[in-house]
Amino acid sequence: MQRIRHGRLWRAVWQARELTRHASDSAQRADEKETAAGYEAEAAVREALVGNMSQATQQAQAALALSNGRDVEAVSAIALGLAGVSAQATRLAADLAKRFPEDTIVQFEYLPMIHAATALQSGSATKAIEALTPAAPYELGVTAQPVNFALYPGYLRGEAYVASHQGRPAAAEFQKILDHPGVVLNEPIGALAHLGLARAYGLSSDTAKAKSAYQDFLALWKDADPDIPILKEAKAEYAKLQ
Repeated sequence: MQRIRHGRLWRAVWQARELTRHASDSAQRADEKETAAGYEAEAAVREALVGNMSQATQQAQAALALSNGRDVEAVSAIALGLAGVSAQATRLAADLAKRFPEDTIVQFEYLPMIHAATALQSGSATKAIEALTPAAPYELGVTAQPVNFALYPGYLRGEAYVASHQGRPAAAEFQKILDHPGVVLNEPIGALAHLGLARAYGLSSDTAKAKSAYQDFLALWKDADPDIPILKEAKAEYAKLQ
């Protein structure tokens, strides 16, 4: 599937969805269901990260209908956890834990992220932070398929710190993402980390740095579709600082 720089990823949501649809359809026509499912699962995470929860759920279910492979099931579960479909995400996590008890990626990356995502959406930031502890030694590792999850645990940890009103540790997590562009590559957290940093600085009452981080994020997404939920939130938050 065509890759796009993370700062321009949401220039048009429909374009990203169309790219996913065409890639998935092409893979299915070639009888490559696992590949098609990977595209759908990746898109589900992307949609969930920016607040399109219904679309995220729909694409995660589409992925699971095509495959229950390790990566597809795990990535779909992360998307479902982020989208608030906690019961199914938890069931998928239990299935992965049973099927892959000695798999390092499952045990130390996928499962911590699934549990953190579900905890975050249920309002338990402390549980999310605790769930991500096993991932810390591995979170700079690049996993190519279907999503490069390098530093995603750090992003979720930063979100949990923001949710628990801990500005300083949240800023450290988001800054870590910005300090490793060669690891994050074009994943959406590369842009979203600017917004996370802005919120973290806001919690620390550092208005000047918060404004600067908001400006960085809004500059990256200046051509994005205006109805993206997280973009609307960012614009409203930034306006309050003026």
